[in-house]
Amino acid sequence: MAVGFGGYLEILKARHAARLLTGTLVGRLPNATAAIAIVLFVRAEGGTYSLAGALAAVYGVANAVGQPVLGRLVDLYGQPRVQLPAALAAALAMTAFALTGTQPAALAYASVAAAGLFTPPLEGGLRALWPSVLRRNDQVHTAYAMDAVAQEVMFTVGPLLVTLCVSLWSAPAALVVLNGIGVLGALSVVVSPPSRAWRSEPREAHWLGALRSPGLLALLGAFLFVGVAMGSITVAAVPYADDHGGDAVYGWLMAALGLGALVGGTVYGARQWAGAPERRLRLLVGLLAVCYLPLMLMPGAVPMVALTVLSGVFLAPCIACAFIIVDRHAPAGTVTEAFSWLVTTFTVGASVGTGVAGPVVQEGGALWGFAVPGVAGAVSLLVLLLTGRVLTAPAAGAVVAASSENDPNRAAEPRLSAEDRA
Repeated sequence: MAVGFGGYLEILKARHAARLLTGTLVGRLPNATAAIAIVLFVRAEGGTYSLAGALAAVYGVANAVGQPVLGRLVDLYGQPRVQLPAALAAALAMTAFALTGTQPAALAYASVAAAGLFTPPLEGGLRALWPSVLRRNDQVHTAYAMDAVAQEVMFTVGPLLVTLCVSLWSAPAALVVLNGIGVLGALSVVVSPPSRAWRSEPREAHWLGALRSPGLLALLGAFLFVGVAMGSITVAAVPYADDHGGDAVYGWLMAALGLGALVGGTVYGARQWAGAPERRLRLLVGLLAVCYLPLMLMPGAVPMVALTVLSGVFLAPCIACAFIIVDRHAPAGTVTEAFSWLVTTFTVGASVGTGVAGPVVQEGGALWGFAVPGVAGAVSLLVLLLTGRVLTAPAAGAVVAASSENDPNRAAEPRLSAEDRA
């Protein structure tokens, strides 16, 4: 059912919505720019690309570990008590890295690891807030799509901001300034009335937290391979660009990937879709996998950019649809943690994709490198098909939390049904 692009404007007009979206994007700026900022800083300090890559990898791994852990703490103790201290700790750690440099190496690694580990789960926190801010299900679903599109904008604009800061000031200043801006974004979110008032549903004590949901595990398994596809493209595009114009072509290919996601996510979010989101996700992932295949044609630079735009069209719709499924399958009281697990899984998948594509490109060139995303997309679809029965059975509704971790009075409260929470 079409609702038009006016749905986006309707959401932004809702009280607190624009502030929360903007604050979250600004708060995530340090995370969106960390890899390139670390590389530029290390090179400015006279370090090697190997050191730069290792430090960036440590940041990424620590971030992947920290997101679900902090997400669980947010579910237990609320957003302000976790998000702001985490943002401050991450900024201080990155500032220490900027001030001390790459030597001693142990301190450099510890600093970037702490910065990644304490990166606040603002992304998952925003998705937990949308239902309380927008109320209507159709608006929440549109907000998820708008959220996915906005993330693509941040990861496109972020690197440009890094290079601008480096050219205006210096690489150390870029690290400090961008992380300071990130703290201001997090502060804007956590002092807002929706963030201060938000409480997760009472949760049943369980050490697995959100991961005790079979449906969520199935979704995470599928999205691991979506991440592999994304990571492999960034590597496969390097040898192609080397043969077709160099760094400028590579930049255009990466921008085209983001542009495709922007277009696809914007169109997807402008409609309300009938039917179960789990079934829709299978279709979207299948289309995503199919659109990766034309990259193997490797035509000239201009048509290749067009094919790269096409390959990104269904990414943001897949992510937006996955948000709805996470909300349907997350056990009561674990919604922020569940969204954070999706972010972590996608990040880990992208890292695996870069690792897999490297040797493939080394042995078979760009052609076989571009085959990796198509294969990964097909595997993701296979996971969704094999787990279809689990995915179409959302977490049971009307569950009473007998032992609530985040209810100091241990009061038993009815849990909302999956349909109410979607």
